[in-house]
Amino acid sequence: MGGKQSHGFSNKELSEVSVIQGGKSGGGEQGGLSSAAERIRRHATVHFGYSTLSLAMRGLDDAPAELWELRELQKLNLSMNCLCSLPPALSALDNLVVLNLWGNNLASLPPEIGLLKKLRVLFACRNRLSEVPEELGSCARLEVLSLANNQISSLPGSLAAMRNLSKLNLSHNRIAHIPTCVYSMKGLVFLHLACNRLETIADQIQDLVNLKILIVEGNSIHTLPKTLCFLESLELLNVDFNELQSVPVEMYLLSGLRRLACHPLDKGLHIVHNPLLKPIQEVLQGGLSALYNYLKPT
Repeated sequence: MGGKQSHGFSNKELSEVSVIQGGKSGGGEQGGLSSAAERIRRHATVHFGYSTLSLAMRGLDDAPAELWELRELQKLNLSMNCLCSLPPALSALDNLVVLNLWGNNLASLPPEIGLLKKLRVLFACRNRLSEVPEELGSCARLEVLSLANNQISSLPGSLAAMRNLSKLNLSHNRIAHIPTCVYSMKGLVFLHLACNRLETIADQIQDLVNLKILIVEGNSIHTLPKTLCFLESLELLNVDFNELQSVPVEMYLLSGLRRLACHPLDKGLHIVHNPLLKPIQEVLQGGLSALYNYLKPT
């Protein structure tokens, strides 16, 4: 997450934090914090100007209650633990800019997450989320949202208010239709929808005028809308492993796709493992320019 791993902060020490509160005094060492909260605070660092705390890979079933007293925290890493839920007290950390919940057992996110008005990055991938709270739409400053590898089938309409969102990862979920709210996220540059249950892409895709990367591989898409070809900023389009039999004749308008790509990170058009009908399959053997020349009207 960009923060340094805390040094000397053992699992035993962390487990003792909750024991401390039984004998804590009414006032803490700084700003009225409990002594247990102070013990956690000592392992926070300032990294690139941000107050950062990592409790990653601690085997935590619950986050220490004293954690929510550290209101100055701006980056919090709780990844790769065993968390099943987060308390409403999460909202107390109202200075958070980055929250990393990757690799837990979260079945839901608390509605109070919407009170984190300064949040810009949220990683909640590899959990057991089946839905997203409507209140998340109140995090209007959010720029990066990863909900990959969950059990999500839809998103609440409130997320349409996320006009600052530039990167959205919804891959490896149960999405059959791109959520309508996504088409309102005008700032999107990166949209990852691989390995879902998509069969079509709506015409509204043309509204994402800033989109540079669109990944929809591993779905069941059988046709691409011609409006997709109006995305002039598109540099990478991955439609590998779908059910495409043809492509829109307007595809030559995607001048930002400069080649047929093979490596997953390469820019260009990824279109292998589709049941393309003749003569498209043979044309593709001549590269992207051959495809565009074939599609252009005479």
